[in-house]
Amino acid sequence: MLIRQLFDKNSCTFTYLIGSKDKNSIIIDPVLNNVDVYLTLINQLNLNLVYSLETHTHADHISGSGELRNILNCDSIVGNESGIECASKFIEDNEYLTIDDINIRVLYTPGHTNDSYCFLVDSIKPGALFTGDTLLIRGTGRTDFQSGDPSKLYDSITNKIFTLYDDIEIYPGHDYNGFSKSTIKEEKNHNPRLNLKSKKEFIDLMNNLDLPDPEMMDIAIPLNENCGLEK
Repeated sequence: MLIRQLFDKNSCTFTYLIGSKDKNSIIIDPVLNNVDVYLTLINQLNLNLVYSLETHTHADHISGSGELRNILNCDSIVGNESGIECASKFIEDNEYLTIDDINIRVLYTPGHTNDSYCFLVDSIKPGALFTGDTLLIRGTGRTDFQSGDPSKLYDSITNKIFTLYDDIEIYPGHDYNGFSKSTIKEEKNHNPRLNLKSKKEFIDLMNNLDLPDPEMMDIAIPLNENCGLEK
């Protein structure tokens, strides 16, 4: 099995390409502007793209899932809660997606948005967890739009992600500080947002971040509700 991490400089988004021993593959959180890059890599590695997965409905970039589906005839997959009617398939908590030697456990982790999911590849050791915007390296996703809820985010991280094995590697949906991956143990021990004294302190912190809206929010969300495509 192979994992390739690709970075979009404009939105600081990580996209992941996962390939099986039999050359079938899955892409997680593709960015529309980088579709040509993905197509080149898929061709170079002689892969067949089967699934394009979204961790949630993004506000900071336009999804490439719809375009990849049009070009490669892959399935675009989103969470049940997203309401994205154009998707090929919908997933729910604790469902499994399996392609050859790739076994992905689907984890519903609301909080950043109401349709946020993480994907645990448990067919490799120590395991790889693709956390989207739920858990970042030394941070978390924000909770101030798209049905965000700091209480739900805290529970998703502490009661679901942090109950997994400590040595599972974390591959986040974004990075703003030069980190490419972490582990569950590292984030338990060193994530400043999750080393507060109480859930209430976390909620208070998240409710007072006072961050500007993503620049593309008004454009990206409506397009991503249509698989990243113009209606």
